[in-house]
Amino acid sequence: MIKDFFKVMGRYVRPYRKYLAGSIVLNFVSQWLSVFSFAVLIPILNILFKTEEAKIYEYHEIAGFNKELIDDLKNNAFWYIQQHMEEYGQMSILLVMGALLIIMTALRCGSYFVSSAIMIPFRTGVVKDIRIAVYNKVLHLPLSFFSEERKGDIVARMSSDAQVVESALTSSVDMLIKNPIAILVIFFMLFVISWQLTLCVLVTAPIMIWGIGSVTRKLKRRSKFTQEQWGQIMTELDETLGGLRVIKAFLAENKMLARFTKTNTEYRNASSSVATRQASAHPVSEFMGTCVIVIVLWIGGYFILTQEMMDASTFIYYMVLLYLVINPLKEFSKAFYNLPQGMASMERIDMILNAVNPITDPANPKDLQSFEQGIELHDVTFRYANSEIDVLKHIDLTVPKGKTIALVGQSGSGKSTLVDLIPRYHDVTSGEITIDGKNIRDVKISDLRSLIGNVNQEAILFNDTIYNNITFGVESATMEEVIAAAKIANAHTFIEEMPDGYNTSIGDRGGRLSGGQRQRISIARAILKNPPILILDEATSALDTESERLVQEALERLMKSRTTIAIAHRPSTIKNADEICVLHEGKIVERGTHEELIARNGYYKKLNDMQTL
Repeated sequence: MIKDFFKVMGRYVRPYRKYLAGSIVLNFVSQWLSVFSFAVLIPILNILFKTEEAKIYEYHEIAGFNKELIDDLKNNAFWYIQQHMEEYGQMSILLVMGALLIIMTALRCGSYFVSSAIMIPFRTGVVKDIRIAVYNKVLHLPLSFFSEERKGDIVARMSSDAQVVESALTSSVDMLIKNPIAILVIFFMLFVISWQLTLCVLVTAPIMIWGIGSVTRKLKRRSKFTQEQWGQIMTELDETLGGLRVIKAFLAENKMLARFTKTNTEYRNASSSVATRQASAHPVSEFMGTCVIVIVLWIGGYFILTQEMMDASTFIYYMVLLYLVINPLKEFSKAFYNLPQGMASMERIDMILNAVNPITDPANPKDLQSFEQGIELHDVTFRYANSEIDVLKHIDLTVPKGKTIALVGQSGSGKSTLVDLIPRYHDVTSGEITIDGKNIRDVKISDLRSLIGNVNQEAILFNDTIYNNITFGVESATMEEVIAAAKIANAHTFIEEMPDGYNTSIGDRGGRLSGGQRQRISIARAILKNPPILILDEATSALDTESERLVQEALERLMKSRTTIAIAHRPSTIKNADEICVLHEGKIVERGTHEELIARNGYYKKLNDMQTL
């Protein structure tokens, strides 16, 4: 698990290396100050309990690094204290040592605070980078990915899972830097003071490790399930907000509440299980630490009472250091409790980040800066991933420049799928699509889509101003161009009547506008882009008569002098098309003008008579 953790963090740590380096240095400083500040306790205890009065110390010359270095330093410290006591008295040296302890503690606390503070940019920065990476991936994944994933679950991965990564993983980086340094420094001093006692501590350490391991087992799996349940909650909430009108119309409030309550209860039970295991971290490590302390007290008492291997003040200092190491060990164990939860959330995030995007730019793209000839579909067959059914079967279609092709057919016949293949929202399973004789797979996606404008059946707008919605994707547009586009789309008049004109915010998904107004804004957006190719999913069936007339006029202006592929529902679009292609079960079963198809008295005539075009 530790290996996987560092592999994950290694992907995001590069921009924040200076913070990690600073934290490591300051933690070393803090821990050495901690060790030496408590070393001042030894002479203070000796003075208070008068344990060193009978012994006379002599100054020893320091001859460099050797096995007597520690003893010489300790001897010289006591010699200096003894000289100071003889000249100024015991209370004076007690005040000096106390002041030294305060100063060293202040420095230790200061360096500890700074070492923690400089890790904050790392923690928040990594989560920011993860969210941006996920959002960027979502923008570039094919539409087929989202037909298999729940939207609410994707939102949960960017919000809740990313937050868990910050609280569990990035905070663990801090603990995994700080605590090993503390443990290393303190155990070094414990070995210096008494290697026998320290070996006893190390022998009992596996008891703590076993206790920690018994709690962390299955924590990762349970944490992953908990996050999945949270994703389900977000999915149901999104569905509820999007379908409130239907819920109220069918009096389904109680049904939806029962569904949400069930999911919420499952999440609560799963999260309670995880929280219970996490809550056990402190008592388990506390109990194990106390066991170690008691064992050391027994053995240390034996050394003092029978072997006289250590004086009382040194033993007290040893016990203080041992207590100091208990907290880093507990924090270290806490990191092990957090890691499974964080790794579970990171796995869910990686399901998006590692998703394969089959729709990519070619290594050596062909140039496609203009549209001169036409679009051709050659023996195109398409099926969705993980499906064995062909949605489109052996489609051959030519769309000459400047012509309008209407696609008609019953729901599920493959009309929307066909127009989605042209801008490469999906890639064909077999066959090819060419523009001006160039396979669309051989050109840059950005070049291809810059030639195509869309007006969808549902006007997709953003929670922004009217101006920003019209200029969406056209950064260099002037106000005059925006107004001109709005006038062509029959939108300028109602925009001028809005409280702030073109700067009016239209709300979530354009909720402050009527259906006809939203559609005319989307048409103005397409007009401003001024693409040579137009893909049109005509959406006037749900509009009132006046809105339908205005939208239809705008569509007709938009289609002039453009190459248009229209999923047609209205007789005006169908009758004016240069060619009508009738789709049935993924195949083009008839093609021709309106009059030709009516005269043929075939499937198109049947659809026309049933008014199911």
